Amino acid sequence: MARMRQVRSDRYKYGTGQLFKFAPNSYFDRTSRPIYALIFLLPFIIFYELGTIFINTDVLSQTQIRVVAFVWLQDFLEYLGFGAKLAWAAPAIAVVAILLALQIVSRKKWQFGFGDLAPMAIECILLATPLIMLSLVLNSSINQRKDTRQFSASSVTAPAAIIYCSNVVTRNTADADAAKPGILANIVTGIGAGIYEELIFRLILICALMILFQDFLQFEQTNAIILAVIISAALFSAHHHIVFLHGQFGQSSPFNWTEFIFRTVAGVYFAFLFAIRGFGITAGSHAFYDIIATLINAVFFHA
Repeated sequence: MARMRQVRSDRYKYGTGQLFKFAPNSYFDRTSRPIYALIFLLPFIIFYELGTIFINTDVLSQTQIRVVAFVWLQDFLEYLGFGAKLAWAAPAIAVVAILLALQIVSRKKWQFGFGDLAPMAIECILLATPLIMLSLVLNSSINQRKDTRQFSASSVTAPAAIIYCSNVVTRNTADADAAKPGILANIVTGIGAGIYEELIFRLILICALMILFQDFLQFEQTNAIILAVIISAALFSAHHHIVFLHGQFGQSSPFNWTEFIFRTVAGVYFAFLFAIRGFGITAGSHAFYDIIATLINAVFFHA
């Protein structure tokens, strides 16, 4: 009986996003807590919500620019009963509620040090750097085969995370060039993707797959982790090419093996971060990757 309780405890620890134990009250231990994730990500959440309002004045209806994972949450919460005018803020409320719930059930300390925020931001930037370098290397190899200056893996979230609703684009813009999002819009959506894609594909999907493989199919923990990571990473990458919105499948971007493999690798990388550093650092690293990639595109590739 004690053994079963220990096994369940081990599974729960992975489910909350921290696979390894760190020295008590060390920087890595403190910043892996859900309360740290909540406070660290709260400015990003607010920035995304305000950004979508000021960039798209019709944000309470069908907007031109939206993160797919955000829309999934929005549709689900509308289905549960949230009104259409409140649904735009409901996903943000859901993130806050989930992190608060995880903090409560984890029974970890509620103490928070604001002095850890700057190191967390620096850590996220450093953790985003390997993906930036990999993307640049892949782009360089593509450019050797093609005469193009497009940063092919410009963002883990692009292009599928930036939604162009054709009826809104037609109504609000005179041509396709006018509908093209600017730097600020890409930064806003990149930050939203960092939060909501990590919520869907890491915090929710990986935990759900772990429950399926371990609790129902009785797989060994190592095999369950490997399968959950691979499946979540592949789905994360695939949804940038084929997206399901409002009950319909659609192609959001032409399939490209290089981009698909890159995003799958990115999904595995983010899953690794999620297992070791928790949701806050993972979502922050994803968001900072998108911000850096947007700036690189704008400065060096004019994209």
